[in-house]
Amino acid sequence: MKSYIIGLLTTTFFVLFSSAVLAQEKQYKVACVGFYNLENLFDTVDDPNKRDEDFTPDGSYSWGDEKYKNKLKNMAHVIEDMGKEISPDGMAILGVCEVENRKVLEDLVQEQKIKGRDYQIIHEESPDRRGIDVGLLYQAKYFTPTNFKSYELKFPDNPDYFTRDQLVVSGTMDEDRINIIVAHWPSRRGGQAKSEPRRIQAAQLGRKIIDSLLAVDPSSKIILMGDLNDDPVNKSVKDYIRAKAKVKKMKDGDMYNTMYDKYKQGDCTLAYRDAWNLFDQLIISEGLTGNDCSSFVFHKSYVYNKPYLRQKEGLYKGYPKRTHAGGKYLNGYSDHFPVYLVLKKEVK
Repeated sequence: MKSYIIGLLTTTFFVLFSSAVLAQEKQYKVACVGFYNLENLFDTVDDPNKRDEDFTPDGSYSWGDEKYKNKLKNMAHVIEDMGKEISPDGMAILGVCEVENRKVLEDLVQEQKIKGRDYQIIHEESPDRRGIDVGLLYQAKYFTPTNFKSYELKFPDNPDYFTRDQLVVSGTMDEDRINIIVAHWPSRRGGQAKSEPRRIQAAQLGRKIIDSLLAVDPSSKIILMGDLNDDPVNKSVKDYIRAKAKVKKMKDGDMYNTMYDKYKQGDCTLAYRDAWNLFDQLIISEGLTGNDCSSFVFHKSYVYNKPYLRQKEGLYKGYPKRTHAGGKYLNGYSDHFPVYLVLKKEVK
């Protein structure tokens, strides 16, 4: 039987929870790490180097200041609420995608609901033709980045095809070194089968990054997070990232997909034509699995899909409530539910 004690350590600010096992009580520091596809977080200014014309006051979405401010407010509301039942500080680290530039992230972290958390930003411009990037938000009292690098995904067979970079951030969390890979793999435009080779190439790049980290330290703590545009059972994830469904099935260098069971249970993150998918995934290295809680290890993962994030009526009832649908402005959130996991570490 488990019970959660919400409190703060005065020195590290990690939340405590306790687990009573055979009359022996243990206490843990915990931190929430998540990912959220923000679905077209664009500013209102036309950038001549990006295909952002729809998201301007004269564009097809009539994207003016009021809609932009509503979008920021809605995104901040979700971020503020994610994981609060475990930590009052919510997400210690949050990977994001579908953001136009650094400025929209700067505007986001200044929203009233999350301003007090003092989120810091890591962002690099990607060559994506639509102008969307990935990024990382983090609370400095939890995570201290030591270095970061963007890896461009190139397609030798199609040099004119451009997509999002993969962002790698390494740092320390309570003296434990953590490596985060934030990805947004190529879409399924043209159909799953036709577009699959591009996601396999994205997976090969991700695997190359993972292998480079493991070559330095085989026990590296790695979290690959992102909108992969494939499910946990697709070969890009299963065969090329080598993301296993069960920890006990892992071999040297394999990863563990914390979202696999969610997918099998139908706990998914997006819907299209009444078919549900779980593209938003949190995949971890062996260094974050196991029962040795002397350093941070994986505890549990979640799809954050509270009722207010769902469309309540109409053709898309039950779907994620997005900003626009069917040519109408809904003042919603995103076409994806966010995901997060909890890391725990025993307090000595």
